[in-house]
Amino acid sequence: MTRMLIRVDAELSEELLSAFPHLTSRRQRASTTLTGDVADQEQLQGVLNLLSSLGIDVVEVLTIPDD
Repeated sequence: MTRMLIRVDAELSEELLSAFPHLTSRRQRASTTLTGDVADQEQLQGVLNLLSSLGIDVVEVLTIPDD
């Protein structure tokens, strides 16, 4: 598992956030960060594809280093 942070250029509604139950959200003005563990590149790509299909622009994707 790799811990990831994904920042999008939108304030996601609770309904949209429910599509990502394995990620924790933090909303800020005009952006949302999603953090959580992803099993592999395929799962990460699935999250990014879903965001894209919803018309949500991804601003940043970061790997969060282990402590």
